[in-house]
Amino acid sequence: MREKLFELVSALNNIYSGWILWNLFLAFIPLVLSFWLFRRKKVVRSPIWWIGLIVYFAFLPNAPYLLTDIIHLIRGIRLGYSATIIALVFVPLHMLAILSGFEAYVISLINQGHYLKRLDLRQYVLWSELTMHFLCAIGIFIGRFRRYNSWDLVADPKDVFFQTFDDLTSRLPLLVMIVTSIILVVLYWIMKQITLGLILRIRYARMGKDVEV
Repeated sequence: MREKLFELVSALNNIYSGWILWNLFLAFIPLVLSFWLFRRKKVVRSPIWWIGLIVYFAFLPNAPYLLTDIIHLIRGIRLGYSATIIALVFVPLHMLAILSGFEAYVISLINQGHYLKRLDLRQYVLWSELTMHFLCAIGIFIGRFRRYNSWDLVADPKDVFFQTFDDLTSRLPLLVMIVTSIILVVLYWIMKQITLGLILRIRYARMGKDVEV
């Protein structure tokens, strides 16, 4: 029992070192901002609001970025930890982090779409979602493969811009971004239906009604 406990502590320390909590923190920044930007009863587009919108766009790719953190699970498996540790710790931990991050992404875009509908711009909701999927695919690529993060947009914007432009004009990086955006579209559509279904069920429950199937 003591050996298993030591193996677990060693594995968590060697592989994770707090990256899950940090990446989740970054993923929840756009989620919190989306409620402040898009869900308030009275939204005043002041300079602070516009700054918040820029921060929202800059940090949004951090939410779906957690999908790529599956590489840490592969790393844990390759290091030869026991099947028990992998099945009961690594897999649930990764699935929880990935689902939480992606759900933050889904709710953020739902809130964004809600705001467009309030502005009578319903026809642009789908296009705004597709645009964000592709922009986030770019963010995921430069984050995972070029190792940039949201802070670099402020710290070194010129380098980020030229590297991104170079990737967008190169065949393989562009292909990866397109495939990533397609994956985001599919996963987002699935998770959006589930999320909206849960929201509807909660609303009906508050009204004392049952949702008919």
